[in-house]
Parts: sequence; structure tokens; C-alpha cells
Amino acid sequence: MKKVERINIIMRYINNRAHFTISEIMREFNISRSTAIRDVREIEAMGMPLVAEVGRDGGYFVMNNSVLPTVRFTDNEIKALFIAFMATRNQQLPYLKSRQSLSEKLLGLISKNQQDDLVLLNQILLFEGTNPHNPDLLDLSDLPHPMLEKLIQILLLDSYLFVTIKEDKELKSYPIYMLHLYREKSLWLIEGFDLEEHTRRILPVDNLTDVKPYPIKKRVSKKNILEQLSKQEEVINLILELGPKAIAQFKKYHPLKISISYTNPYQSTAILKTFINVHHSEEVTEITNWLLFLGEDIKVREIPEEVLDDLQGRLCLYRP
Repeated sequence: MKKVERINIIMRYINNRAHFTISEIMREFNISRSTAIRDVREIEAMGMPLVAEVGRDGGYFVMNNSVLPTVRFTDNEIKALFIAFMATRNQQLPYLKSRQSLSEKLLGLISKNQQDDLVLLNQILLFEGTNPHNPDLLDLSDLPHPMLEKLIQILLLDSYLFVTIKEDKELKSYPIYMLHLYREKSLWLIEGFDLEEHTRRILPVDNLTDVKPYPIKKRVSKKNILEQLSKQEEVINLILELGPKAIAQFKKYHPLKISISYTNPYQSTAILKTFINVHHSEEVTEITNWLLFLGEDIKVREIPEEVLDDLQGRLCLYRP
């Protein structure tokens, strides 16, 4: 580990403890006593207010209300930050304006050589959603739905929501307990527990027109919600065995709620078990499309008749 990386980690180790000794630093970071003492002195010189305690059991502690010194980034850490920004550009993510200002601040903190490296990386690396004719590092223009940030801000304070959705040109409102907010196939989706219907509900953020906290007096406890959800656990009705080609396709894309379990140490075979709601025609169609996407390297152990019928009908259309 390089010195700058070690000192950064030691600072965090120290800042998270009320008291520490040189011996603890030696053991934790596998360094000599002289190196540990030099590192602690350098951390003190950087501005961390350490107070030494004399005596047999003496050591150091950090003064209360102290501020952690300025973080120093290694070259690789800076590259990792900016490549992450590049890779998520134009992905309809929230807080894009804040990410842009953060990028500008980081650019202002690094050396000219480091800036040159980032400019070169920006010219060489192209990610999905990048305009090759204008691969600007700070060109974060694909803004998310305007309600997304408001939704997240409310979620940080309260999981009980009253959401209004536009469905078939009509406005419908649902009282929900938020379970997850996730992104799938370039769409942000709300997964919640309907507090009136007592069932799981998926709502698209793109159709969201209003969101506000749900009245406290009408709420059901989180424990009660989780108990109801556990009773409604879906019975697995789709079981597939995947070969290496199907696993490769699975890694390219799969519905968020579906996962696989590898069945050999080389991860060349796997099994997939999930529940398909056959009463939702859209879900049946989506799964059929996805099974065709996986290709021929699958073996079907169990499949709902509705999905099988849709799959067979689709294959008949492809026959000459």
C-alpha cells in the first residue's frame, strides 16, 4: 500500500475511534513502530487535533467536534471517480446538476497533469449514451423526470407516501409504503405496498404527477406490512437451467427481480427460479421476449402455460 493511501485510511481509522495507541496502529496496518509514529505525526501536521496521553496505558484521542482533514486522492482514485461519472452520463440519474458541480470542483483541485490524463481518457473511452462527436466530461444533459428528486427527498424523511399517477389520461392516487425505487430498462419504477389494497404495486415514475407523505393516523406498521408481504410470497413457477451462452445473455440484461444460482465452480451453468404473474399480460409478454433473448442454451424445468403458449405462438410466427 502506498504511503498516501495508508495515511488516508489511518485518518479514518483514527477519526472513528475515541482512543487509539501506536501499538494498535502497528497491528492494524502491519507497519513498524517508527512508521506508525511518523504517520501519526504527519496526520497531526495536516491539522487533525490529536491529544497525547502519557502513562503506561497512554495513547491518543481526537478532540471533540474536530474536523477531518482534507482528503487526498491518489491518481487511480481520481480516474475512478471521473470514469464513473462518464459511464453514468445521460442515464436519467437524479442530482445531475450536483454531480456536474462536483466534477468541476474536483477538476479545480487536481494537478495539470491529472487534468490532462482525464481529458485523454474522455477522448478515448466511449460509453453507452455518449455522443462521440461531443464526449464532454461534464455534458450531463439527459435530465431525469422532474418528480424523481422530489420523490427521493421525501423518501429520505418518510416511506409512507400518497402518490398520484396518470393512467389512461386519468389521475389515480395510491397510498403506499415504499419498498424500493429502482431503474430497469431505462425506466424508474416505484415498488410499494398498497396500504388500501394490501398488495404489492409497481408504479412508473414517468407517470408520477404528485407525491406527499401519507397521514400518520391511517398508517399500518412496518412490521404488519412485512408480515402481509411474507404471506403473499409468490410460488415459484418458472425454473430454467442456463448454459454458458444463456448466462452471458443473462449478464447483458435481466429483469431486476430475477437472479440466478451457479451450479458449478466455473460459473458455466446456473439455475433460475422465479415467479411470473400470469394475470398481468404485460409481464407475460416481457418474460417471453426475454426468454427469446436468452437463446437456445436453456433447459426448461417448469414454465407457466400462459408463457409457454405465448412463446410457442411467437415461434410459429418465425417459421418459414
